[in-house]
Amino acid sequence: MNLLEVRDLTKRYERFTLDRVSFSLEPGYIMGFIGRNGAGKSTTMKAMLNLIHKDGGEVWIDGHNFAAEEMLCKCKIGFVMGEFNCYQKSTLANITEVTRRFYKEWDETAYRGYLERFSLDERKKVSELSAGMRVKYALALALSHNAKLLILDEPTSGLDPVSRDDLLEVFRGVIADGTRSILFSTHIISDLEKCADYITYIKNGKILASTDVDSFRASFRLVAGEREQLEAKRPYLIGCKPHAFGFNALIHAADAAQFADCRVAPADLESIMIYTEQEDSHEESAL
Repeated sequence: MNLLEVRDLTKRYERFTLDRVSFSLEPGYIMGFIGRNGAGKSTTMKAMLNLIHKDGGEVWIDGHNFAAEEMLCKCKIGFVMGEFNCYQKSTLANITEVTRRFYKEWDETAYRGYLERFSLDERKKVSELSAGMRVKYALALALSHNAKLLILDEPTSGLDPVSRDDLLEVFRGVIADGTRSILFSTHIISDLEKCADYITYIKNGKILASTDVDSFRASFRLVAGEREQLEAKRPYLIGCKPHAFGFNALIHAADAAQFADCRVAPADLESIMIYTEQEDSHEESAL
């Protein structure tokens, strides 16, 4: 049984529509949620959690319909939305004292362990913490009530590389027993390369792909060719960067046979995203 199922999630604004978004996640895995700013990542997460009114679709958590059993589902979720900026003048101890009352399965031992691991001092006020330490505190809260699913929006932003790597190790530890999963959005694609099992890619409110990382990467190729080859190759290009001596581009792996006279290489996640977001403008870039 899937731990998370999002079915045809829809949210309409005047100038943007989250359009029948669907994806699922089994227990024991990490899913990276990617897309450029404004693509619909945060809107999807907020609609999933009923933080904004959705215009259609369903969300299921561990076999429970979110709309019908919202309180039960929320107890199964650990949620971090960006930097923790609440209650600036409150100490961490006071915030934790209030937070733990909402969760029947609050694990004080786990909480104390995360405080130590993240070097957090409960006596400090939120306003006294750096951006990175605020994220770590939010994660400590989210990880301490036996949540089955962690939903994290940009959890590693604002952290230095060492702290980010430490958090990725925490993520891997969270899912190690095969009963919990993590969905997290990020612009730091190197983090996904290190820990994600699955990728869900959203563009302009629509899901372009939701699959395992290896299959996602394997479905694309990077190519490099000469300038005089560009016009003949253009129909096969997803995104293209012409330069003085030729061009670099992204193609579907299924079209690789059309580029036998070019240099072809495996595609990485960052390149796939960069070239895919160029899809609507590569013709102008070639002028």
